[in-house]
This record gives sequence, C-alpha cells and structure tokens, in this order.
Amino acid sequence: MLAPPGGGKGTQGTRLADELGVEHISSGDVLRAEVARDTPLGREVKAHMAAGRLAPDELVSQAVLPALERLDGYVLDGYPRTLSQSQGLEFDAVVYLRVSDAVVERRLLGRGRADDKPAVIAERLREYEADTRPLIERYRDVLVEVDGDRPEDEIAADLRDRLKA
Repeated sequence: MLAPPGGGKGTQGTRLADELGVEHISSGDVLRAEVARDTPLGREVKAHMAAGRLAPDELVSQAVLPALERLDGYVLDGYPRTLSQSQGLEFDAVVYLRVSDAVVERRLLGRGRADDKPAVIAERLREYEADTRPLIERYRDVLVEVDGDRPEDEIAADLRDRLKA
C-alpha cells in the first residue's frame, strides 16, 4: 500500500487483508512492537523516534522482512517507503491511494495526535514526495491506482473489484 501519511493505508490495508484472508503487516506496528519489547532493534528505533526522525532504512528492513518471510500472502502497509527498501521486493500488486495534500492535512489534524501539527505534516509530505513517490514508478507494472479521497466503503469496493479482475 502506497499513500501519503493519512492517506488511508492502514484503513484500506486492514480491510483488504480481511477481504483476501491474509495478514495485514504495518511497518509502524512492527517497529512499535520492537520498541515495546525493548529489543536491541527497538531501542535503536526508539532513539530515532525520540529525536523526531524516521527510522533508517536498514532498521526498518531488519524489523519488517522477517515478518514477511513466514507468510504466504499479506497486505503490506508502510513498507517499502523508499527505493532502497524496495531492493529485491516484487509484488503481485501495489495499491496506490492517491490523496491530495489538503485532504491529508485535514485528516491528520482531525485525528488529534500531539505531533500532528501543520509544520510537521508539511515535513512528512515533503519526505513522502522525495522518498516514497519514486516507488510509484518502480512498481508501475503492478500498480493499482485509486482515488483515495472518497468514502472508505467506496474505496474498499473499488479495490476489491480491481484486485479480483
């Protein structure tokens, strides 16, 4: 699942995984679990989070790839986030939820998290443009692009129809 922050990856990823009968793997959830278990990897991730930085590619890969190896099928949310993380990863389909910056900002401000402030959101969107957008071209051959600025049920129905075709 590719989408900007607040673009609906978690919501649609969970729904799609349920529909397909596979596991939903969120890189954020995997990283937070490492932090909660206080593993060496989790302590490194926690240090980056405390400094307001995203975890480096190699740490994220160390956390996520083992979770994928044990699964036959899955919906992956938030990984890969960069071209570096995508090395060696091929997928049957890559969903791209296209959502405008204005909608992303409205959604993020509406969820009420302490770090969801306009300046932080603007920085996340800049990082997304630089780091994640190139993945759209990388996976163009298997890309399923949908309008993510619609009601959740419409998006889910569109994805279900397009992925079964």
